[in-house]
Amino acid sequence: MNIVEKITSVIEPSLEAMGYALVQLKLADGARRKSLVIMAERKDDDAMSFDDCSAISQTVSALLDVEDPIQSAYDLEVCSPGIDRPLTKPQDFTRFAGFEARLETMLPIDGRKRFRGVIEGMKDEVITINMPEGEARIEFRNIRSAKLVMTDALLKKNDTKP
Repeated sequence: MNIVEKITSVIEPSLEAMGYALVQLKLADGARRKSLVIMAERKDDDAMSFDDCSAISQTVSALLDVEDPIQSAYDLEVCSPGIDRPLTKPQDFTRFAGFEARLETMLPIDGRKRFRGVIEGMKDEVITINMPEGEARIEFRNIRSAKLVMTDALLKKNDTKP
């Protein structure tokens, strides 16, 4: 288990119990010290507030102080995924079907690694996206990165949230 998996296993159950879903966790080496960035969202789909980020930060700090998986000093940053959020879990491709996304694969498909199109959905761990030049099917395990594209439709969806 690598350090990111270890940190995830330590904090994710508590975040879930608090009503949040972990979207992404990144540990990066900075100029002076490491940086741990935790991207989370509310499970009730309400917008993340400063108080939400603060509560997550306090909980994560306490958990990591006990477990101590990062041996050196680090900065902790908690943020929301934003409207043009990363797509990191299989269920994201079902949840955001009908919206435009950019995907990058680890291995080329038909000679390319970058794709942009409307997510049609996911079945049997294969994502289908419609692009102007045709349809692409991409295995979830081949995704290096994926992110929603800021479009009028995505903005309108977020304007209609409760």
